[in-house]
Amino acid sequence: MRVSRRSAVDPFIVMDVMEAARAAEEAGRHIIHMEVGQPGTGAPRAARQRLAEEMEKGPLGYTVALGRPDLRAAIAALHGEWYDLDLDPARVILTSGASGGFLLAFSALFDAGDRVGLGEPCYPSYRQILTAMSLEPVALRTELATRYQPVPGQLTGDLAGLIVASPANPTGTMLGKPELQGLSDASTSLGISLISDEIYHGLQYGDRAVSALEVTDDVYVINSFSKYFSMTGWRLGWMVVPPDHVRVVERLAQNMFICPSHASQIAALGALSPEGRAELDEHRTVYVRNRKILLDGLAAAGLTGTAPADGAFYVYVDVSHLTGDSLALSSRILAEAGVAVTPGLDFDKARGAGFLRLSYARSTPEIEEGVARLARFFGTLA
Repeated sequence: MRVSRRSAVDPFIVMDVMEAARAAEEAGRHIIHMEVGQPGTGAPRAARQRLAEEMEKGPLGYTVALGRPDLRAAIAALHGEWYDLDLDPARVILTSGASGGFLLAFSALFDAGDRVGLGEPCYPSYRQILTAMSLEPVALRTELATRYQPVPGQLTGDLAGLIVASPANPTGTMLGKPELQGLSDASTSLGISLISDEIYHGLQYGDRAVSALEVTDDVYVINSFSKYFSMTGWRLGWMVVPPDHVRVVERLAQNMFICPSHASQIAALGALSPEGRAELDEHRTVYVRNRKILLDGLAAAGLTGTAPADGAFYVYVDVSHLTGDSLALSSRILAEAGVAVTPGLDFDKARGAGFLRLSYARSTPEIEEGVARLARFFGTLA
């Protein structure tokens, strides 16, 4: 059978690294996982308890396409807590993970052939989802001087959209309120639809993360229960859209997804409870410790070219003085050191051959062991 031209997307390299690490473990090796952007913890106890109790009451059928009203209200309340926003719950739309949110956002905002800007390095699936939807991803090259974030001067009138992420994957860098305001103003003046990926909010280590909703209502915000809420496999996210776009997205969601997982929505209510939030905030304490261990270990190994890791749980490190092939280097690190890391080629097709992304989302003992192994490995290259 024939395949479509738009299906010709690049592989998600980190998933290939995960498979190589799994094969090594199956062969009896002990691997430290610093490749995948996934918390080493599971859903909070309050989430699991809430779901167990609800399952005893009867079957979990479809919810409405926009998601349970009580969960949408709880998410709106979270925006009040985090950003001091009075958000109408009617603007909150539950999605099948953040990935489902991007599919809905791109479907609602763009037509085939539209050009959408991304600051590179960036989460690679933006590019691949756009391509699969017959849209054209446009790389906006970012620099360390701007914290690897796009700036208003890079926007042009031929762009239909702009995706920003703060904290960003793979760099962990954040946009402040003035920077978000500048990008929002430039987007508005050029007729560009702004999409803000805020999936790592709740995981910041200095200043709090700023939501694009603090500077404009003309934005699609995408978030998820995967990162701060430690519920990756539950596949539940949410969007906040302008009031006049709710019905647009609802029609798409009804047909594309019916509704998000009902079980995950119930668990999310537990995660948002005071007990759930207390447990989740403890995870951030672990990340603070792990972040320092990793940054200190990299510096001791002579790897000082790192992006400012403001949030999320990644360090993006420049290894261009050691290699022009980060894919080959990551394979060597897995084979020789037993540490799985992600080559920068996943995130930046132009410059990623000289970078690695390391995640510190696992337990502290695992990060300590991973850093020790990396130090020994890079010591052999000195």
